[in-house]
Amino acid sequence: MTRNDIADGLRQLGLDRTSEVIVHSSLSSFGYVDGGAEAVCAALTEVCGTVLMPAGSWDLTGTPAPPGLVRPRNAFWNAETWPEFDEKLSQATSFRPDLPVDKWLGTIPETFRRTCSPARTGHPLFSYQAAGPAAERILGAQRPDWPLGPIEALDGDVLLIGVSHTSNTTIHLAEQHLGRSRFYRYAKSADGLWVEYLNIPGDSHLFDDIEPALRPYTKEVQIGQARVRRIPKQAVLSTTCQLIEADPAALLCTDDPSCRCAAALEQRLLS
Repeated sequence: MTRNDIADGLRQLGLDRTSEVIVHSSLSSFGYVDGGAEAVCAALTEVCGTVLMPAGSWDLTGTPAPPGLVRPRNAFWNAETWPEFDEKLSQATSFRPDLPVDKWLGTIPETFRRTCSPARTGHPLFSYQAAGPAAERILGAQRPDWPLGPIEALDGDVLLIGVSHTSNTTIHLAEQHLGRSRFYRYAKSADGLWVEYLNIPGDSHLFDDIEPALRPYTKEVQIGQARVRRIPKQAVLSTTCQLIEADPAALLCTDDPSCRCAAALEQRLLS
């Protein structure tokens, strides 16, 4: 695969310089790409007008909850003592815009950060990055208490590149509109300073269950070995809301006590 091959595939989806997309991606899904992740990022910014990607740094900035601070239906762990909490806080990294993107988000978002000079929000756990004419408007919608604001401000599509809907954070935004999957989490925002952040989304283990309902709205192409799908953001939001309003437990794996889904369901039932 080359940059031109990827760009041609994106155009087959109907994307152009007017498009705003949030991209969730897997580099390995393509097979071999000449130029690697840089070629993918170059193709995305060549074809699309504005490209939004996750840029979270949770693995570096995150901390446990302090001792005694227990939020209801929060599904998180507390440090047992203040010395333990202080040690975890000292081990965490203070957020700054040049921090690497979480490894679990994949190679493409980190390469996008390094090579495309995107703007980045300042949320220590759930930052976003964007390049293009609408980047300032989209990123400006994030607040400390509303981390998914950039998705809300996006006027366009979800682009899944070789990944499933378990990576589709737009589903989380619909959940939060309905009072579900709203969690408190903790991060080091500066030296010696920890901050509580709210409305952090939960787990997504069963989000692929939404695919049949979204199929009528989905455009799909094969680029190399990668399955690439374009779904209107509004279709994801409205379909998720319909499923949850019909069944409060929709898309949740409530039989797994180790995940946050049970707490998310309780939040919905009490909202």
